[in-house]
Amino acid sequence: MTTEQTSNPTRTGTKERLLSLDTLRGFDMAMLVGGGGIIIALANLTGWNWMEALATQQHHVEWEGFRFYDLIFPLFMFISGVAIPYAITSKVEKGVAKSILLKKIFIRLLALIGFGLLYNGILSRGFTNFRYVSVLSQIGFGYFFAALIYLYSRSIKGTIYWLVGIMGGVAILQLFVPVAGYGAGTFEPGTSINAWLDQLLIPGRLHGKVFDPEGVLCIVSAVTITMMGTLAGYIIRSGKSAPAKKALYIALAGVGAIVVAQILSPFYPIIKAMWTVSYVLKAGGVSALLLALFYFVIDVKGSKNWTLFFRVFGMNSITIYMGSRIIDFHDISRFFMGWTSVHFNELWGKLFIVIGVLVLQWALMLFLYRRKIFLRV
Repeated sequence: MTTEQTSNPTRTGTKERLLSLDTLRGFDMAMLVGGGGIIIALANLTGWNWMEALATQQHHVEWEGFRFYDLIFPLFMFISGVAIPYAITSKVEKGVAKSILLKKIFIRLLALIGFGLLYNGILSRGFTNFRYVSVLSQIGFGYFFAALIYLYSRSIKGTIYWLVGIMGGVAILQLFVPVAGYGAGTFEPGTSINAWLDQLLIPGRLHGKVFDPEGVLCIVSAVTITMMGTLAGYIIRSGKSAPAKKALYIALAGVGAIVVAQILSPFYPIIKAMWTVSYVLKAGGVSALLLALFYFVIDVKGSKNWTLFFRVFGMNSITIYMGSRIIDFHDISRFFMGWTSVHFNELWGKLFIVIGVLVLQWALMLFLYRRKIFLRV
């Protein structure tokens, strides 16, 4: 899901690409496909308290709360939002018709829905008891509506109005609209407005049986975190402030979003599976802080030598995400590293195997990167 940007944060006659954005996207994907597994294996091997605390962060919370693993998906959506001003504004400035851009973002939506169906196994399982919604389709809808809003407003104020309006609408539904037999403001898996809408509108199997974390209201709410990324991208692309100040503004906005989320959380809980507004604010705030950090270190200060490991993942994110589903990297790693369990012990063996998984994935992405093969959606 790479986009047209440049390593130079200023606009040039060439394509615009933010090196920090590719790196942050790659960091996100690396943690998803193998980095978290390495931390868990290290914690099991060492038994160190601080490692076990880090390992806990590599799992979703059961329902209410927030851990690092709850950030991976929304961070990706936030990053896709950052790319929107680069993908759209430069083309509008060159005179490309909005109808053409609309067609492109709609095709992107259809492609991501299609990849989501493939990821969920439609070719291997067929339509019987099939789950139609997916992470990829939610990313697609988030990008489509955020890009649509930006395309036709193309201003900070217009995007903010839409952002606040959508968040407010979701909050009203989740807090005040009653569900038959349960009342309003319920935040349990089977009794919330999310669950009621999912059961009413989504065919096939729901991931949570009575609700889906990528369901109807979740998709609507997730659009807002993509829009938060769009605002950050607008700030970075704008020539109104020095780059260091841009990083500061994004970081301050991130802190503000986190503070608001924590204030809301006692009566409007932070729940990823429902994409509550408090969760979106918390995830968006942390995403903004990470973007500000990566942008400041890489694009402002010019520290780039360490970024290659993450960039090869970040520039082929859809490939590694789909590849990790189709290719059994664990089985390949066990083929090469299984002997370590015999010559050391089982815990060491597991560590070597999960490291092998990440190395194999990175080697494949590096092969594609060196040959400039990128699956773009």
